[in-house]
Amino acid sequence: MASVTIHGIKNCDTMKKARDWLDAHKIEYAFHDYKASGIERSVLEGWVQKIGWEVLLNRAGTTFKKLPDDRKIDFDAAKAIALMVEQPSMIKRPVLDIAGALVVGFKPERYGQVFAR
Repeated sequence: MASVTIHGIKNCDTMKKARDWLDAHKIEYAFHDYKASGIERSVLEGWVQKIGWEVLLNRAGTTFKKLPDDRKIDFDAAKAIALMVEQPSMIKRPVLDIAGALVVGFKPERYGQVFAR
């Protein structure tokens, strides 16, 4: 099986559901808590190149909503990456990295499809 890393925040409910799903399906994985450990800009840049900043930036979350209005406009990749480095809780979660292939968010049926291969 390919190496699997799940990135997110330990106490997030969605993260708990995703990790429980992986455990129930006996899928071994490493866990990276990007709120506790941070996230390298180069990692985010790679993710943005693969799937786009629009997929990664959690604009529906509390952290984003608390930003001043002038920081919520005129986004591009550089601005989104800077915000996510500054405040990793603005990264959607989980980010599942399966040997370089990325799945963002958790839906049991999507995980089932990904791991059925």
